[in-house]
Amino acid sequence: MIPLALHYLSSTTKTSHAINPSRNSCRDLKKQKEKTMVKTISLVILSVLLLSSSLGSATATETKQSQEEVQRMYEQWLMENRKNYNALGEKERRFNIFKDNLKLIEAHNSVPDRTYELGLTRFADLTDDEFRAIHLRGKMEVTSDPVIGDRYLYKEGDVLPDKVDWRDEGAVAPVKDQGDCGGCWAFSATGAVEGLNKIKTGELVSLSEQELMDCDREGDSGNFGCLGGSAANAFEFIIENGGIVTDKVYPYTENDTAACKAIEMVTTRYVTIDSYEDAPHNDEMSLKKAVAHQPISVMVEAENMKLYKSGVFTGPCDHWYGNHNVVVVGYGTTERGEDYWIIRNSWGANWGESGYLKLQRNFHNSTGNCGVAIRPVYPLKSNSSFGLLLSPSMFKLGVLFVLIGWALL
Repeated sequence: MIPLALHYLSSTTKTSHAINPSRNSCRDLKKQKEKTMVKTISLVILSVLLLSSSLGSATATETKQSQEEVQRMYEQWLMENRKNYNALGEKERRFNIFKDNLKLIEAHNSVPDRTYELGLTRFADLTDDEFRAIHLRGKMEVTSDPVIGDRYLYKEGDVLPDKVDWRDEGAVAPVKDQGDCGGCWAFSATGAVEGLNKIKTGELVSLSEQELMDCDREGDSGNFGCLGGSAANAFEFIIENGGIVTDKVYPYTENDTAACKAIEMVTTRYVTIDSYEDAPHNDEMSLKKAVAHQPISVMVEAENMKLYKSGVFTGPCDHWYGNHNVVVVGYGTTERGEDYWIIRNSWGANWGESGYLKLQRNFHNSTGNCGVAIRPVYPLKSNSSFGLLLSPSMFKLGVLFVLIGWALL
């Protein structure tokens, strides 16, 4: 198209030279030259625009692999992630998004001295807008004013461990997957409670996110199932509910359409907490002190974590707000001297480092990188409290036994 435009420009210029002055007045000749000049300028501009468009189009789809190789990568990725598109043309549309994400991955990984790598995660067929709408539903809003405790306030002279990893202590349940539901807040809450319960009782119990999804959305709870919520509100529910059941009894279904079933559950053991509070806000050293004592629920701005594969994530991200609830389960330093937080995510074990993220620690502002230190929150538990959750029939039977006992007395 560009050579054709240039050819037309050339032929137009030649035609203007062939004008016979003797058949035109001086005035007509002047007008003719002006018209020719306008045509020439217009065609030059058109040629530049066409060239820019052509180069831009090539850049937008360019990858290191051939089209056939990218297609094979896509088919392999579809199989590994069990993707199946039913809508007409959806597979092709997702392929184009996949190519765009692949180009972004290659561009990032080609830069020397990166501290982290990107890869073809399960989200490689999503645009940023789609990813944000489905998976980033954490909320800062809480239904009550936060209580900021001072038990983990960092003071000058405090000596903290150089590294902590609660996974090594058996206080972290296997990585879970929230699926296509914005329930990160529930997974963050259960993760923190699971860790605390292990520390206090010596037993790691995997708890039910689905109970929170179904039951913690009544009235003004502040949580909204797959549409988002906060871990602090979830802690409030667990306290008021008298505890939370295990995920074996109340398994995760990746939706929030069902009515609360907790009252219908058969007798089972559940875990309680006594209260919860915030660590000092915007203070990474206090967060470090808190994590040295127990796993901590935090929020991060996670939009650019979509394709994270490994290494210490340094951004880009917003440092002044969060949109995704996670659990900090430790911290450490790489051999190259890069300080990091160990983040347990809820996007499955095939994302990141087997479901975990290393996030840059000791950032240059008070909120921490990606806002990790804006508002840390954690549950509290003073004893090894377990209990029994009774179904209505079991409750009635228990009451009957009590009445019979009184009668015999």
